[in-house]
Amino acid sequence: MGAHMRTVRSRRLALELRQFREQAGLTGEQVAEDMGWSVAKVYRLEGDKVRILVRDVGRLLRLYKIGGAQAEAVLELARQARVKDWWHQYSGAIPEWFQFYVGLEAAVSAMHGYDSELVPGLLQTEQYVRAIMSTAPVRVDNDETERQITVRMERQKRLTAADAPFLWAVLNEGVIRRTVGGTQVMRTQLRHLADMSTLGNVTVQVLTFDAGAHSAMHGAFKVMRFPEPVDPDVVYVEAQTGALYLEKPEDVARYSLIFDYLRAQALSPEASRDLMTQLASTM
Repeated sequence: MGAHMRTVRSRRLALELRQFREQAGLTGEQVAEDMGWSVAKVYRLEGDKVRILVRDVGRLLRLYKIGGAQAEAVLELARQARVKDWWHQYSGAIPEWFQFYVGLEAAVSAMHGYDSELVPGLLQTEQYVRAIMSTAPVRVDNDETERQITVRMERQKRLTAADAPFLWAVLNEGVIRRTVGGTQVMRTQLRHLADMSTLGNVTVQVLTFDAGAHSAMHGAFKVMRFPEPVDPDVVYVEAQTGALYLEKPEDVARYSLIFDYLRAQALSPEASRDLMTQLASTM
């Protein structure tokens, strides 16, 4: 089937195929027998673990007795799921576990996130990015570093695009006080944060040390929302060498509630902007 890179479209396709099977009252075993596949293949397709051919989508739709305009819409979705997006040309510079995130980020309508250690990627300056990358314990050659930086800068264009998403970031006070890359780099980064927070679609709040214990002391996360109701929200939790993508409604609801508590405890957007500007001027 070839390499499979998950996207919002492939995720939606997998969800719809599973729903059609369940509506038809068929088990994975029955589908596998009819299609001449292994049972594992059926569930991997429905879990968006492997790529599915458009002609196989057509066969499944006939099996599920889905026809007319509905079938054509799903077939078009299957075709679109195979179209490469802009970041695919940089796939070598994007870890496999992070590629799905880049695809989700490119399609979100809103993103709510908490960061405890560093400025979120969409709000980083280039020099701040370079300073972070320099701390990597594994040596990366210069060409790959430049490609990674290019990807980061390309991702940021979404915030000022015509269909820009709403970004609401709550930052631990340590994020804005930790001097990353030296005082000049950090001063520029703080001013950039303050400037970006004046955009109508960007909100930045600082959770001060004075807030004490809070609901996200376990670490950073992002809640990602999409314009199409058929695309469920996703919670993204990143680690050093991988990430969790939480899609169960109860998980998303829990993290959404955590974020509500965070922004209630944090400084107002105006007070946060004043604090960042003040720190930049005194640094």
